[in-house]
Amino acid sequence: MWSVARRPRWIALLVLALAIASAFAALGQWQFAQSVASEGDAEQASENVRPLAEVAQPQTGFREDVDGQQVSVDGEFVESDFLVLDNRVNDGELGYWVVGHLVTDGSESSRASVSVALGWAATLDDAEAVVRSAPSAGTVVGRYLPGEGPQDGDLTSGLTSTMAPSAFVNLWDVAAGGTYSGYVVTFDPPAGLEAIDAPPPSSDVQINWLNVFYAAEWVIFAGFAVFMWYRLVRDAHEREQELAAEEEADLDVAPSAQRAPVN
Repeated sequence: MWSVARRPRWIALLVLALAIASAFAALGQWQFAQSVASEGDAEQASENVRPLAEVAQPQTGFREDVDGQQVSVDGEFVESDFLVLDNRVNDGELGYWVVGHLVTDGSESSRASVSVALGWAATLDDAEAVVRSAPSAGTVVGRYLPGEGPQDGDLTSGLTSTMAPSAFVNLWDVAAGGTYSGYVVTFDPPAGLEAIDAPPPSSDVQINWLNVFYAAEWVIFAGFAVFMWYRLVRDAHEREQELAAEEEADLDVAPSAQRAPVN
C-alpha cells in the first residue's frame, strides 16, 4: 500500500489533508482555551472605574458580569431618605450601615434612584449621627453589587437588616427614571463612618464543558481528514490488486483455452 502512497498524487493529497487537519487542530486548541475561563481578566476589568450608566440600567435585573465592578455616579442625596441597617458585619465586627438614596444627575425624565452604602459604624448612635450630617451631593465612586433579598424589618423607623433596593422603593420617592437593582458601596465614607469591606471579585477558574465538547469535535475532524487520506490510498491499492488479480486470471485462462481439443 505504501508504494501507492509514495506517488506524487497521493503525496499532494496528504499535504492537503495535513493542512486541513492543522487548521482543525488550531480551532480545537482555540476552543479549548475558551473553555477554561479565568475570572482574573474579569477581576482586572472590574478594577477600572466606569460610569454606572455604562454598567447597568435602571428597572433591569442585575447582570452577573458586572458584579463587583467599580463605578462612578454623580447625583444628589435625598435628605429624608437615609436608612440605618443593623446586624452588618465589617471585618468580623457587628455594627451598622448607613444607606443613602442618591438621585442621579440629568434631565427630569432620565434621573434614576441609586442605593448607596455610605459606610459602617460600630454603634447605632454613631450611625444616626452621620445621618444627621450626611452629604447632600457629589460624585460617588465605589463597587457595584447585587441587592439582597428583602426581609422583615422596621422599615418605617429607618432601621432594617438587609441591603434591598427592591424594598427601599416602598419608602423612597423614586426618581422618574426608575431605580437600579444593585447598589454602590462607596470607597470614601463620610466622617464618622468606616469604609465597608468590598473586595474585588474572586479569580476562580471555571470550565465551560460545552466548549470542551466543541474542542474535542475539532480534534476528531482533524483526525478524520488524515483518516480519509489513508482510506483513499488503501482503496486505490486494493483496486490495483483486484485488477492485477483479474489480469493474471485472464492470462491463466487463455493458454487453457488454446490447449482445449477441437471437436
